[in-house]
Amino acid sequence: MHLPFSDRPGRHERHFQRRLDNPLFDSPAIPDENELLETQRLDHEELLAFITELSQLVQQAVQLKPNEDSDVVLELKQHLDRLYETSAGLADDQTANQQAIRDLLTVIMHTVRQTAAGDTVAEQKLVMEEQARAAHFHLLKQPLVADLLHPETLIEHNQLAATLLSESPDAAKSAFELFETAQQTQLLDEMHALLRSRDPKRQRSQSWKVINHLSEGMTTS
Repeated sequence: MHLPFSDRPGRHERHFQRRLDNPLFDSPAIPDENELLETQRLDHEELLAFITELSQLVQQAVQLKPNEDSDVVLELKQHLDRLYETSAGLADDQTANQQAIRDLLTVIMHTVRQTAAGDTVAEQKLVMEEQARAAHFHLLKQPLVADLLHPETLIEHNQLAATLLSESPDAAKSAFELFETAQQTQLLDEMHALLRSRDPKRQRSQSWKVINHLSEGMTTS
C-alpha cells in the first residue's frame, strides 16, 4: 500500500513512520492512509501555532526599549530558546525560522553582555551559557532529539529502546546524549534484550549498527 508521506514530516508523522510495520515496537503501526493524514493534520496545526508564536516574539523583540527591564529580556531569551527547540521537531524546512531565532538571540545576548560588563563572574556565566546553547542547538539538528524533548513527547518510556534502534546511528547517538550515564547503561541493556528477542537472526542490520555505535561510545567515553 502506497502512503503519501511528507518530504519533511513533523513529529506525529515521524513517530507513525517509526512504528510502521516495525516489529521492535509492541504495537506497530499498520499502513493506514487515514491515520497518516491525521498525523499530518496534527503536525500542520503545530506548525501554524509555532509561526504565530514566533511572529509575536519578533514583535516583542522589536519593541524592546534600550533600558528594558532585565527580567523582560531574560524571559524573552528563554522563550526564544524554547521556540528554537520546538522548531527542530516541526514539519517543513525551518532553516529560515531558526536563523531568525538565532539572530534575535544574538541581539538579546549582546544586550545582556552589556549589562554584565565588568562583572567577571557574570561574564563567565554568559560564555558558558552560549557554549551550552550552541551544543544544544547542534544536537537539535537531529529531529529525534526534539521529539524526545517535546513536553508532550509521543515516545513513551517503554518505546525508547525500539525508537533508538529504528533511527540512524548518528541520530541515535545525539539522542543518547540526553541521558545520564546510568540511564544510558540501562537503555543499552534494554536494546540488546529487545534485539535478541525480536531479531535473533540479525536481519535488521541498521539496528545492530546503532547498538554497536552506542556501545563503542560508552566504552571510549
